[in-house]
Amino acid sequence: MDNKLIITCAITGAETTKAMNPALPITPEEIAQGAFEAYEAGASVLHLHVRQDDGTPTQDVAVFRKAMDLIRAKCDIVIETTTGGAAWMTPEERLQPVTLKPEMASLDCGTVNFGDEYIVNTLPIMRQFAQAMLDHGVRPTLECFDLGHVYASHILIKEGLLEEPYHYGLVLNVPGAAKYEPDVMEFLVRKLPKGAFFTAFGIGGKANVDSIYATIALGGHVRVGFEDNIYYSKGRLAASNAELVERAARIARDCGRELARPEDVRRMLKLRRA
Repeated sequence: MDNKLIITCAITGAETTKAMNPALPITPEEIAQGAFEAYEAGASVLHLHVRQDDGTPTQDVAVFRKAMDLIRAKCDIVIETTTGGAAWMTPEERLQPVTLKPEMASLDCGTVNFGDEYIVNTLPIMRQFAQAMLDHGVRPTLECFDLGHVYASHILIKEGLLEEPYHYGLVLNVPGAAKYEPDVMEFLVRKLPKGAFFTAFGIGGKANVDSIYATIALGGHVRVGFEDNIYYSKGRLAASNAELVERAARIARDCGRELARPEDVRRMLKLRRA
């Protein structure tokens, strides 16, 4: 398997606000600039959420299209759109960006608690999302927040709704789901299909940084960005998404992992360009 390390940057998310970190990109123009800076710092994949002008999360296709066009005008980063959206959205709303045929999209592999909120992902919903991604030539990132989600993905594979190479996103430390602990991550990785790629990350400052080292040690790929963590260190807000990418890139190089660039990601994950 290719040893180059993929850095994904989740620059906006659905829950983070400018009140939490004033550097959060909100508008399509801000998102495009943040994506370019993350790309320059070493990110090869952008995990994309978009917002309305007032900062409210949206899955509006027009907003996604504008952001994607602006991003592509600035750099060649691989775009992975969210289909997680926000907790209150319907499956049909969440799925809308897939019609734009991004190279990648997230596919949540089970219902998950987000603190006092939760997102419903039944097997029928998962099948609907997987089929839509197949139909549009989009590579899913199989987001798993618990062990049962990994096993649910095996059902989709058995039913022919997923094509190799498989790419997983192991999301740890969400309140109400699996915590980030090195042995928990290692156990989840052991349950993935043989040869699968995985990106693993903890939510929150300490978990996010610690998980970079554990993920690299396990041969995986990393994700950083304001969706997952707004701090650079305890009590110190990150100045930008790019600052978080720069640190992950430095750690990767120190560990002997060459950074993947977008063309490497397209080759490794066999992406289909729109």
